[in-house]
Amino acid sequence: MAAAKTERLMNLLIMLLVQRGYVAKGRIRELLYRDSSDEAFERMFERDKEELRSLGVPIETGSFDPLFDDEQGYRISPDEFALPPIELTADEAAVVGLATKVWEHARLAEATTEAVRKLTAAGAEIDVAALDLVEPRLAAEEPSFDVFLEAVTHRIPVRFDYRTSGGPDATPRHLQPWGVVRFSGRWYVVGHDLDKDDRRVFRLSRVSGTAQLAGQPGSYRIPADVDVRAIARATLRPDRPADPATLLVRAGSGHTLRRHAQRIEPLAPGERGPDDGAWERLHLTAPPDDLAAEVLAHGADVFVESPEELRRTVIERLEGVLA
Repeated sequence: MAAAKTERLMNLLIMLLVQRGYVAKGRIRELLYRDSSDEAFERMFERDKEELRSLGVPIETGSFDPLFDDEQGYRISPDEFALPPIELTADEAAVVGLATKVWEHARLAEATTEAVRKLTAAGAEIDVAALDLVEPRLAAEEPSFDVFLEAVTHRIPVRFDYRTSGGPDATPRHLQPWGVVRFSGRWYVVGHDLDKDDRRVFRLSRVSGTAQLAGQPGSYRIPADVDVRAIARATLRPDRPADPATLLVRAGSGHTLRRHAQRIEPLAPGERGPDDGAWERLHLTAPPDDLAAEVLAHGADVFVESPEELRRTVIERLEGVLA
């Protein structure tokens, strides 16, 4: 799909979603199709509506005043557009969570922000709260993130300049990326280093300049037994001691923690969690620093019972954020 058409569809989606009532066709043309002739507007608008509907977007038509037969308008009801309740297993939810981490990065965030800016500048009254349904959040700030993600997806080697922690100068590196992984709040790429003929882990924030695709799609294979997260953990935190921990997790949340739990049990009869919600107790083993980051990522849905060291780490980090 061409970039201009993609932007136009997103603008139309957001415009019809954030309006509090029906939007007249003339108003839609004024804001989104201003440079089109009458014939071209009719043709593009009909195509765009059908394209959004084919993607499952419920575009409604209706009158501005039910007592009068006036001009028809268009809107997208947030209640109709929202997904119905979905029940996932812990593993399924973990996969979805990983996918959202990829989706929540700069490219889509910029597209949404630009669409809202254009609509606001053109005088459209918008309900920003409705954007919770389509609003991406910025989660990958490294300029090279897109390049490495594309390289992993299409199996394309990458050429980039890299600065090590102890050296001031960047050196050229050539890598067959196997995966991009987030570890302790930073993004890393794991792959086969063609210069060293060995697997390596590179921190994306230390890539200097612009990383470049350097080959054809499908030019290498990722080994079937590769676990990029395990490689990153072994490289970045070798021989980290893992301690037992007990967490209270709100029912229906904490799926990544549940995957690693040795035991999950309901609270005892009469026992209450941190609030009046439904809670479960997780028993797992992990390095305290790594587990603290996971706990903080789940916000108020996870409460640390033990060990005390983990509780202190979580509290100190929260106090640091407040400060």
